[in-house]
Amino acid sequence: MNKIVFVEDEPEVGELIAAYLGRHDIEVVVETRGDRAEEVIARVQPELVMLDIMLPGKDGMTLCRDLRSHWQGPIVLLTSLDSDMNHILALEMGANDYILKTTPPAVLLARLRLHLRQAQSGGAEDAPVTSQPQQQRMLRFGSLSIDALNRQVTLFEEQIALSTADFDLLWELAIHAGQILNRDALLKTLRGVSYDGMDRSIDVAISRLRKKLHDSATEPFRIKTIRNKGYLFAPQAWDTRSV
Repeated sequence: MNKIVFVEDEPEVGELIAAYLGRHDIEVVVETRGDRAEEVIARVQPELVMLDIMLPGKDGMTLCRDLRSHWQGPIVLLTSLDSDMNHILALEMGANDYILKTTPPAVLLARLRLHLRQAQSGGAEDAPVTSQPQQQRMLRFGSLSIDALNRQVTLFEEQIALSTADFDLLWELAIHAGQILNRDALLKTLRGVSYDGMDRSIDVAISRLRKKLHDSATEPFRIKTIRNKGYLFAPQAWDTRSV
């Protein structure tokens, strides 16, 4: 049985979601205060953390940021705040997903299971690593090395710290080096959802990945934007430090 910590200050909401997920083999430990959450997470050692945004003691955004500095498991924001800016900020803080409380329980369950499977398989479910020869667990493009087995990225001998979501995105782009991947394809592979024409999470994630990989923000040459089509990982662009 999977175990998650749900930080939610409304007891009725916490109890309802815990009861529903419990019927589907997910044990939920509910904590009502943001400033006690990290202690609970350290003690429980869950496979996933789910956070409300409006919390006493420490808000969910701050808690997500603080957790991400030392905890690599999936973090999901579950909130009633239907705001593009909050959605973008959550992803910037390191969240894997942003789900509204109005989402049907079955859809919430499916998305949580997806993140749990991704974490347990080390991303193998999303990127077709297991169907590739053993050597395909390591990709090299000039000075860039991507080790799927150990989930490590090195650029110019510098180890690049990536979250689970960032690594999965990079791997998906890299195994399709030289090909254009649109938002819909990336969302379906990485999050199991279709692009609705409004979701900017892939754009935010690409921007964050470029920054970590020392790509240009104004004229990206490593992970290129192909206007009206998508994104392209340039396989020959990893031998120089700048344009």
